[in-house]
Amino acid sequence: MQFHKPYVQCCTIVSVFVIVVSTISGMSTAKAGGVGISPPPSQSAASEFPPGSPQLINPEDLVTLLHGAKDQKPLILNVGPSLIYMQAHIPGSEYVGAGSTPQGIESLRHRVKTLPRKTFIVLYCGCCPWNHCPNVRPAYDDLHKQGFTNVKVLYIADNFGTNWVDKGYPTIQGQ
Repeated sequence: MQFHKPYVQCCTIVSVFVIVVSTISGMSTAKAGGVGISPPPSQSAASEFPPGSPQLINPEDLVTLLHGAKDQKPLILNVGPSLIYMQAHIPGSEYVGAGSTPQGIESLRHRVKTLPRKTFIVLYCGCCPWNHCPNVRPAYDDLHKQGFTNVKVLYIADNFGTNWVDKGYPTIQGQ
């Protein structure tokens, strides 16, 4: 499937925005009183899950699950920008809000609060290259703090368009 030019432009704009905001945030927390400090763990990049980590699921493996038995399908939650979700997303996935925002984390908590803690959940974003994603790690960490034990993050190396849509994997548009 070929991506439409407006979608690519939108993804590029969102990616640049995320990188700029992340950079500015990092600069504002880089020093306090002349002493260097690290950003809080909730602001960690997705790249802390190196490719091949057990916390990750590859697109090919998720597609196989989507085509498999209904009782083996995970709850798929999009924790990225709403604009990208509206342009294209995984069928059956739910948008809960950007994992890098307090509102997104609160929405995630609300969505999962009644679920058994062994529920199979897959989180994904796809806003930008893996090592710059500000959304999946905070969402993943929050679910683990709540006691969820079967959470995976969809490994999207470059962006959702390149690593999912352009490969012809199942995609729908809108809400």
